[in-house]
Amino acid sequence: MELCGPNMSESGGSLCQVKQLPSHSVPLCRLQASGHHTHNLPHLQPWVNHATPALISSPAVALRHRVNGAMAASCSGPECAASRLGEEAALAPRGVSPGKVLVTGGGGYFGFRLGKELARQGMSVILLDMNKPPSAVPDGTTFYQSDIRDYPSLYKVCEGVDCIFHTASYGMSGPEQLKKEQVESVNVGGTNNVINVCKERSIPRLVYTSTINVVFAGKPIEDGDETSVPCVPPDVHIDHYSRTKAIAEQMILSANGCSLKGGELLRTCVLRPCGIYGPEERRHLHRVMVNVERRLFSFRFGDPQARMNWVHVDNLVLAHTLAADALTVKRSGVASGQAYFINDGVSVNLFEWLTPLFEKLGYSRPLINLPVSLVYSAAILVEYLHVALRPVIKVPLLFTRSEVRNIAVSHTFKIDKAHQELGYCPKPYSLVDCVEQYLRSQQPRATSSPFTACWTSQLPRHLLLLLLMGLSLLLLMFSCIL
Repeated sequence: MELCGPNMSESGGSLCQVKQLPSHSVPLCRLQASGHHTHNLPHLQPWVNHATPALISSPAVALRHRVNGAMAASCSGPECAASRLGEEAALAPRGVSPGKVLVTGGGGYFGFRLGKELARQGMSVILLDMNKPPSAVPDGTTFYQSDIRDYPSLYKVCEGVDCIFHTASYGMSGPEQLKKEQVESVNVGGTNNVINVCKERSIPRLVYTSTINVVFAGKPIEDGDETSVPCVPPDVHIDHYSRTKAIAEQMILSANGCSLKGGELLRTCVLRPCGIYGPEERRHLHRVMVNVERRLFSFRFGDPQARMNWVHVDNLVLAHTLAADALTVKRSGVASGQAYFINDGVSVNLFEWLTPLFEKLGYSRPLINLPVSLVYSAAILVEYLHVALRPVIKVPLLFTRSEVRNIAVSHTFKIDKAHQELGYCPKPYSLVDCVEQYLRSQQPRATSSPFTACWTSQLPRHLLLLLLMGLSLLLLMFSCIL
């Protein structure tokens, strides 16, 4: 399931075994801890790898060497270097303080990568997800197969935790965006549970993985920052994911400063990443690759100069560790109640950025330009067909409306605030290396069902595309007439 941060694993199964929370509406932004949701406590299944004592004999020292080395390598500019030297002279070693942390969505791509780095820094890490991680659980971590919507289970695994990284979400892209109830129950109901467990377990720090979609609603944004671009009202969003993430973000920020049992205060902050890429990432690269091979990605649309940001998974991991540290007392809680845009510090055009992928697959970059209105209408039509025919056949979903808008319209964001307050200095990475590694590790795809094959194999790809475009054009003309 995609109970992991933006961009994480593909896994929507097994949810029938979990009792879902009812859907909630906007007032949840101001929700306070009250009674817990009543669920039967399931049998949690831990997979544990205990770190060898010799390897963690001095976790504080290991943390110091890791963080200082990483920052020295990433902060190349004089301003950044001077800032880091000044901070390190006054503060203890940077990074998450040694302790016990929980990563929701820890079985997904980003959550698992974050958990591995936290364990490497000397943390005792709990990974929580509905599906097992993609590889062996690293030393110093425990994996629990459970659901953030099951409060008793969440409460049980949080014993002794002093920081939660809430990366779990559902419905970020593709067909999952159309499952409204599931998106709502995970992103809103699950977040409410996380906040409540912090209050009940006296967990003083909570870092939430949000998304740039909470401030983007289709209007161009050029180098936006946390002050100049306010959150979009939930009822303005056209997709369930963006709407529920906006609600959840406000819940997290509203919870900042709440009293915990024991007298402490809850400190929360929000990170807003863009699209994630990196080694072994399968959501974006895999989906684009499949559509390129089907010859369905043979056109481009939108403003040719439209630009967007991406973030390498390791840069996003760095941002999360810095954010957690910035919630500590030794940093005076500088990140408390704050939101930060996180990206690689560069902006790119999507089709130009994906050129290495097209070239490695032996195809040229899309040259045909189509009107955005046509592609958007096609996306509406295909969304309806996908939902209506889902019980019978699998209609290929090339783009959703939200994805068309994200590609067609420029929206870029500055990371100055994260740099100044968190010490975030992203390292430079290349998509080329990720593409080559991905193609080397590509697994043979499973055989499609007969019904799926009718749409994706037996029917010529261009004919299918033209059919959908033609129907969309008729729909657009009919709408204009009305």
